[in-house]
Amino acid sequence: MLGAVELRCGLLLGMMTMVGLNAQMVKAATGEGPGAAAIVVPAGAGAGGGDSWWRHAVLYEIYPRSFQDSNGDGIGDINGITSRLDYLKDLGIDAIWITPMYPSPGVDYGYDISDYTAIDPEYGTMADFDHMVAEAKARGIRVIMDYVINHTSDQNAWFKESRSSRDNPKRDWYVWRDGKIGEDGKLGPPNNWQSWFGHSAWTWDETTKQYYYHYFYVQQPDLNWKNPEVRKAMYGVLEFWMKHGVAGFRIDAVSRLFEDPEMRDDPYMPGYNAYGDRNIQHKYTDDLPEVHDVLREVRKVVDAFPGDPVLVTEADEPNIGELTKMYGVDGKNDEVQLPMDFQIADVNELSAVKFRKLFDEVEANTAKGQPEYFFSNHDQRRQWDRYGDGVHNDQIAKLMAALLLTTRGTPQMYYGEEIGMRTTDPARIEDVHDPIGKLGWPKEKGRDGERTPMQWDASVHAGFTTGKPWLPVPPSAATYNVQVESQNPDSIYSTYKRLLALRKSEPALRDGAYEAVNESDEHVFAYLRKSGDETLLVALNMSAAARTIAVKSAGREADVLYRSPLGKMGLKAETVSLGKIELEPFGFVVARVK
Repeated sequence: MLGAVELRCGLLLGMMTMVGLNAQMVKAATGEGPGAAAIVVPAGAGAGGGDSWWRHAVLYEIYPRSFQDSNGDGIGDINGITSRLDYLKDLGIDAIWITPMYPSPGVDYGYDISDYTAIDPEYGTMADFDHMVAEAKARGIRVIMDYVINHTSDQNAWFKESRSSRDNPKRDWYVWRDGKIGEDGKLGPPNNWQSWFGHSAWTWDETTKQYYYHYFYVQQPDLNWKNPEVRKAMYGVLEFWMKHGVAGFRIDAVSRLFEDPEMRDDPYMPGYNAYGDRNIQHKYTDDLPEVHDVLREVRKVVDAFPGDPVLVTEADEPNIGELTKMYGVDGKNDEVQLPMDFQIADVNELSAVKFRKLFDEVEANTAKGQPEYFFSNHDQRRQWDRYGDGVHNDQIAKLMAALLLTTRGTPQMYYGEEIGMRTTDPARIEDVHDPIGKLGWPKEKGRDGERTPMQWDASVHAGFTTGKPWLPVPPSAATYNVQVESQNPDSIYSTYKRLLALRKSEPALRDGAYEAVNESDEHVFAYLRKSGDETLLVALNMSAAARTIAVKSAGREADVLYRSPLGKMGLKAETVSLGKIELEPFGFVVARVK
């Protein structure tokens, strides 16, 4: 749909042959200085092709309420995103995934959709959306929409019809069941299934005297994907947005589409959750085989459009075997190109051993599918907190940037990750917006903390809005913001920017094979990236002590392309012996093997 993607990389040939990234080269590589050039990379002839744009891309998740407000109402919007496209282009982003902007009552901040083919007035108009897509395309940036496939809002016209009577034509568009008499002699839910957000997954409807099923909030009834009319309507949603120029979809909660037709109780597990419920194994509501039928159908719908559209799934699968199935059962690669790898995202500790094991597993996936990595999103506490040790968080954030941007796969960033934004939870229950925070307080404080406004500068409200922001701007915005960090060559922001420039300029980082080295090292995660005659070494020290490693390779020396922290060498050229590579605490090196 969008044709070719423009990847700016100044002085490309020079950077492929020079030994280091000095300050002048960095400016050229990122389009800031003389010599900046434009490289056009074809999108590829078809889905799954070797040159598919999504294989080379860096994705950037935007939570639209919190990215940029353009009209002073304190809520981010579409025109705000458009105003920051130059920033994203300069940073080195190839595609943006925007979380839901559809009309919604806002119970789950957009994930409860009342109309799939419109824009919520809070965010703007369809004309604003079309303008944003066009402006993004002009900058070589694709737009990926969020496809909430499992459920709608209870205010959706479909559900209003469904709940109006038992014989309504849309009754079977949702999951309705009679209750059952419990041990206490009272009528209760059909079984013990629980909502992900606490308590029973069944809600009684007084009008029709039945229960409806909702894997998530009460206000998010599940669609019945066994109904062909539901499938037709939801595939029409895909076609609508493809015609508006989007480059693909991130599919929400895809593993929850089907439920056990026998309605068997889920097994209980030891302990209780933050909502006071017994812990439960979601055995009969997750990952049923029919999910793959739907994914194949979704793939066919989007593949009918040009531009090699991509599907990304929220595939929080329990192991690599289940994740691999998302590419397509029996190795057919006819489902999803990029299933999000939650196993790697949720290591939640700096462990060279664990990361090496998981990266090796996904490299060996039997579908030979493209990995998709991330470390933060709108449902997770930010990686600055989850991986930081409380003392070296900034340096660890740079280390995690290298891990994300130098491994083989399609990396996905979350807005503000590039400046070290941290999770800032509400201090009082009165300040909580997220319903799960209200329900589970204080054990569960909700997801407001990872959704605070983007920190652009040190001004009031961090340059996000001229009004009162919908969530408070954290105090950390005074020093952790784009304006301040762009002046510091060793900041988190500068590290991301240089790594993104390297990824674009170095074929081995963008497309090369991955090979783990020094596999018995408990502290340093090291690997080679190989493309043709070029070999790059990446060594990540995941410990608080300085480390020295020796790497066996075809060469004996390597020219350092980037070292963190910068140290006394700064960005000057540096050559190291592969027999003695020194790494500072939580430091890393990216080097070209001679």
